[in-house]
Amino acid sequence: MYAEIIIPLALPKNYTWEIPDHLLANLKPGCRVEVNLGKNKKYAGIVKRIHADRPQSFEPKEIINVLDATPVIQPFQLQLWEWLASYYMCSEGEVMAAALPSHFKLSSETVLVFNEEYGEDFSALDNEEYLIAEALLMKHELRLNEVQLILDSSHVYPVVNRLIGKKVCFVWESLKQTYAPKKETFVLLNPEYDNEEKLSELLNNWSRAPKQMELLLSYLHLMKTEGEVSKPDLLKKSNATDAQLKGLVEKNILRTEKRAIDRLHYLPKDVNIDFELSPAQSEAFEKVKQSLEVKNVCLLHGVTSSGKTQLYIKLIEQVIRQGKQVLYMLPEIALTAQIIRRLQKFFGGYIGIYHSKFNHNERVEIWNKVKSGEMKVVLGARSSLFMPYQNLGLIICDEEHDGSYKQQDPAPRYNARDAAIYLGGLTGAKVLLGSATPCLESYHNAKTDKYGLVELMERYGDVKQPTIQMIDLRAVPRKPGEKVMFSMQLMESIKATVARGKQVILFQNRRGYSPYQTCTVCGWIAQCKHCDVSLTYHKFSNKLKCHYCGNIYPPVHTCMACGSDKLVQRSFGTERIEEVLDKDLDGVKIGRMDFDAIRNKNAHDVLIQQFEQKKVDVLVGTQMVVKGLDFDNVELVGILDADALVHFADFRVNERAFQLMEQVSGRAGRRDGKGMVMIQTSLPNHPVLQQVARHDFVGMYVEEIEKRKQFFYPPYSRIIQVHFKHKERDVVQDAAHRFTQSMDPAYGQYLVGPAEPVINRVRNLYLMELLIKLPRDSQLIAKCKQDIQKYIAVLHNEKRFRNVLLVPDVDAI
Repeated sequence: MYAEIIIPLALPKNYTWEIPDHLLANLKPGCRVEVNLGKNKKYAGIVKRIHADRPQSFEPKEIINVLDATPVIQPFQLQLWEWLASYYMCSEGEVMAAALPSHFKLSSETVLVFNEEYGEDFSALDNEEYLIAEALLMKHELRLNEVQLILDSSHVYPVVNRLIGKKVCFVWESLKQTYAPKKETFVLLNPEYDNEEKLSELLNNWSRAPKQMELLLSYLHLMKTEGEVSKPDLLKKSNATDAQLKGLVEKNILRTEKRAIDRLHYLPKDVNIDFELSPAQSEAFEKVKQSLEVKNVCLLHGVTSSGKTQLYIKLIEQVIRQGKQVLYMLPEIALTAQIIRRLQKFFGGYIGIYHSKFNHNERVEIWNKVKSGEMKVVLGARSSLFMPYQNLGLIICDEEHDGSYKQQDPAPRYNARDAAIYLGGLTGAKVLLGSATPCLESYHNAKTDKYGLVELMERYGDVKQPTIQMIDLRAVPRKPGEKVMFSMQLMESIKATVARGKQVILFQNRRGYSPYQTCTVCGWIAQCKHCDVSLTYHKFSNKLKCHYCGNIYPPVHTCMACGSDKLVQRSFGTERIEEVLDKDLDGVKIGRMDFDAIRNKNAHDVLIQQFEQKKVDVLVGTQMVVKGLDFDNVELVGILDADALVHFADFRVNERAFQLMEQVSGRAGRRDGKGMVMIQTSLPNHPVLQQVARHDFVGMYVEEIEKRKQFFYPPYSRIIQVHFKHKERDVVQDAAHRFTQSMDPAYGQYLVGPAEPVINRVRNLYLMELLIKLPRDSQLIAKCKQDIQKYIAVLHNEKRFRNVLLVPDVDAI
């Protein structure tokens, strides 16, 4: 018998291994197995299929070992992986690498072992080789990450190869299981003293060691109140030492035992809904239920602050009472903090969070709780799709329009909203998409009766939509070439709002202090050495940063071109806004929410709670402040640079600009209807800004959908974008043109390009792009994907183009 096994590598096809007779009884699809690939690389792969078809073209190796007694993957997950790999043009190994927690994805850990026969004479070695050899002599074994630390470099393979060639060391490959349950010591009373009479006798006749007596009394109190007593809790409560506890253990009064415990703490499981829906919400709720009875997908289009979350809570309650599970997806981790507190209030420990900020051990524990069915509601970002649900009844995709649902790099470049709809089909779960500004494709699907459509057009409590005021920057005095950060109207409004005890949100879609630094004499702009982009100055760290490759540079004080010291900071990011406000608003507490300020797992939650508790008066942020956050006390929202939102070369630019501005506007006046939104722009008559001013989503949709039809863009076509990357510009250009020539006979009418993107070099690789706009014909699309893969292989067979990286991106956004 043979097994088709997925290993976490980008192999175009799954490899097949032979099943030894002694392992056959223990092997099931979804189990992990240890296999050898190549000479001595070991991997933990997932068994996809067991069959009797012997491979004809190669001699299969035997599976070494079975790692799991029961499958870690459900059958529907294997189907989802296969669809994702096929639809998004990647390998199932790449999907596996994205889908599984790291502890399930084992690969051989390279270990260098010192060769005793070489001796201790290292005089023939160069400096780097000598450092490693000396460390090996002392430790006998080194892992590759230790070698990297010793040499302070990530490029250690040449040095390691030389050492192996000189027989200073050899390589030992080991495959290790990395997940370990967290264990804690618990304290128990010796069974002899379970008898109350015996215990009273012990306490009444106690004569010495008062500290031990105190510790024992603390134990008895904790036992009565908590039900079980951990060693750390006991020592903390009694203010005792390890030695005093040890004394009681040696007297056989107490005993200790180690137990596996959860890394994450959960509330008691309870369903307690303590609110009533408004008449408008009740009507929408009934319509959603009716829609999901006849259709698998329903779009809930509810204006900002209409109370969509309360509808979700009522739906979740119904599904939990049926004994099923719910997946509640949000586009950003930052959003989960506020929603989780609300959901825990209603559902207690039924709720769990799953996203990339959890450490690997925590993710394994959540995984196992979902698989056992113990965790009923999973709240998470796009990776929560991949959980091993036992009985999934409902998928809620909130803020479904958000671009963060689309994975960019690495593969699979999937859209979690679309994958959720496919997952619903596999598991029989209903899918509810929710947004105040739906994606045009989703709204089109709802309008053409592919999805159900429910509209909730009034704010909760009949609160009015915020008033929109345009501030024409052309009328604001400024120096030539300077960007206005705060007009007088906006600054006065901020001061007045804070003086009334209300809060302000300011939106600027650029982080850092200054997006670029330029010379006033010759016009030179500080640029990244590895990318064709300007460097952003971050004042807090006093560094220049590239937001594309992450490289950091020291600040520049003289022009690299003409030597002048007349350098100025142009434009402004969130860091600079924060500084200006700190200076101009005396005694006002400013908070900043962007990628630089929100670093660890809980930082965003801390800032949101501070803002909720009114410890922060003005919150400055990037897109993080736009999405779905609900604050009672926000009266003013300022959009500082609306022009930057409508000046992108992208067919979705108007849709995205409307969504961003309408969403951030929706943070204002959510309780009393006295919200004000001030938009600073040089284009007050721009159609999108006028639509935002009227809160006119339908008007924007009608105008944009007509243009999409006219120019054959989604939803009327399907887009595949092919990216070409290489370190030499002429090579990548020639490769892109050669590939396009191959595609042209069959798909010429659908091709746009190839062309250089606006930013044509990132991480030292030059870029070209080819856009393929295909009709919505599934056979033609499938054939085109096959041809793309075929022509990529043909191109790579030419020596000159062997190292050109081609990345197909399906449904690129």
